[in-house]
Amino acid sequence: MNQEMTVVQPQRKLIKNQKGFTLIELLIVVAIIGILAAIAIPQFAAYRERAYISSMQADVRNTASAMEMFWIDNDTYTGADAEDALTVETSGNNDVDIAVGGDGTTFTITATNAAATTITDVFFDSTVGEIEIRKP
Repeated sequence: MNQEMTVVQPQRKLIKNQKGFTLIELLIVVAIIGILAAIAIPQFAAYRERAYISSMQADVRNTASAMEMFWIDNDTYTGADAEDALTVETSGNNDVDIAVGGDGTTFTITATNAAATTITDVFFDSTVGEIEIRKP
């Protein structure tokens, strides 16, 4: 019986001397991480949306510049909306559409991105000369 006591006692000492986190401490850490995530995730979504809009605006500006260069070379915008007429690379998943007016002296550019959720498109009209962000 005396031998059993000596075997059990060292095991108890080991358990008492072990270091670690309590359940309360772990729950507090999980709660803090949850609060930080609740703050950060909506902000991240807003940053992404602004990035989509900025890239569409940049694509519209670049396409408008290419259209003006086409005008300088051809004295008309007619034909600039053909598939290979302009060499403008779009950023990301943006889709840029060009429409030339019937007389060949005006054009519109529409940029869309399927991932953008707060706007429908970015629009440019050569008669107005300003970029417009259109919302649903």
